[in-house]
Amino acid sequence: MRNRNTKNSSGHLTADNIKGFKVTEETTLLPFLFKIMPDKSRTEIKSLLKYKHIAVKDKATTQFDMPLLPGDEVKVNFGRSFYKFNNPQVRIIYEDEWMVVIEKASGLLSVANDTSKDNNAFVIVRDYIRHDNSDAELYVCHRLDQYTSGILMFSKNRDMQQELRENWDFYVKERKYVCVTERVPERPEDEIRSLLTENDRLQVHSTDNEEEGKLAVTHYRLLQSRGRYALLDVEIFTGKKNQIRVHLAEMGCPIAGDIKYGAETNPARRLMLHNYRLSIVHPVTGELLRFQLPFPQVFRKLTQPDNLR
Repeated sequence: MRNRNTKNSSGHLTADNIKGFKVTEETTLLPFLFKIMPDKSRTEIKSLLKYKHIAVKDKATTQFDMPLLPGDEVKVNFGRSFYKFNNPQVRIIYEDEWMVVIEKASGLLSVANDTSKDNNAFVIVRDYIRHDNSDAELYVCHRLDQYTSGILMFSKNRDMQQELRENWDFYVKERKYVCVTERVPERPEDEIRSLLTENDRLQVHSTDNEEEGKLAVTHYRLLQSRGRYALLDVEIFTGKKNQIRVHLAEMGCPIAGDIKYGAETNPARRLMLHNYRLSIVHPVTGELLRFQLPFPQVFRKLTQPDNLR
């Protein structure tokens, strides 16, 4: 993709560009906005108000007839809205004109499925960016399993989505996970390679059939262990469905909480798999972006040796 300017496809700036204006006489908000922005059309000003680019006394508003008194301050954000995103299942890690990167909670779908259309990361993030621009679109770049937490990336541009999908291995330089397994691996570090396929019950498994399976490569390293549980640092070099879960389960070390692939316990009441690092070359700017999250505390606590407690 070629580099672009600092605006998105609608010409809407995404960085803060805030100016403050003091009220000198009693009036209402919309006439005041017309007065302080003579270079903008009435339609443009109403759009700024509609999409929460206007704040009175530091509080975003869409009320066109709000009373104003001398001494009040009206702020206009010409870049993005004053809307503050707050969702217990999604945290915005990074955003620019072309992409949004989030931290997804365990239990939240990445995208809709047949039973849940509205409560998923895609819809939550799409609604968020539409607070700035009602015509904004969002596109899926990759997915995390519903009960896997961690870093998830979306594109605001269809061309960028297509570029990433067609050249994923070129742009993505690192994908690392941390997990807790129910058994300590015999080898403290190893690489697992197998051909993966999916059966009629939607379970992924390894196969010797080269025509049926697709190569998956997983590297793991033991960080610490306590009793039956082990904390592993895992890097994947392919992005196949359920890849880490299958490879570790077939090694005899299912991920704690992963009942689908043979786990017997669920000590954290969740699948103990977390995508903590993603390094990617920005398809537009060419910049290498590194995103990293802390390990979930319960992962460390469960596997911390007694002598370190």
